Amino acid sequence: MAETPNEAQNGNGSAQPSLNILAQYIKDFSFESPNAPLSLRPRENAPNISINVNVNANPIAEGDFDVVLTLTAQAGEGKEVLFSTELVYGGVFRIQNIPQEHMLPILFIECPRLLFPFARQIIADATRNGGFPPLMIDPIDFATMFQQRMAEEQAKAQVKN
Repeated sequence: MAETPNEAQNGNGSAQPSLNILAQYIKDFSFESPNAPLSLRPRENAPNISINVNVNANPIAEGDFDVVLTLTAQAGEGKEVLFSTELVYGGVFRIQNIPQEHMLPILFIECPRLLFPFARQIIADATRNGGFPPLMIDPIDFATMFQQRMAEEQAKAQVKN
């Protein structure tokens, strides 16, 4: 009997762990330059840029998860907003043969790590197409983000008890 790829066995007879991207998509996207064309003039100093990142994951079928990476960025000088952009970028992942204790790190570290380069490029293209230098968001440490999120949830749980 021939094995299917999902039934590939390792040396000890258990199925191999796998993480597959079934789809990637833009769920929501906006770019605003409210003061254009005045905001496009040359500047002596670089504007202040704030970037926020969020990750969410939801099961959609047995072994399939929708992981959503939200990136928001705003550039400005004082009260003047040069540009504001928000991207909600998702991926559908099939995760098989992963122990339950490893699921949250896979969903909140590995999956967004795989999505990030694509989301970063969309933001860079949008800011460039908006007349600004491309915004190249620095790599994100999703492991540290995950650890902080877990610590916050544990603190909330202790307050409720």
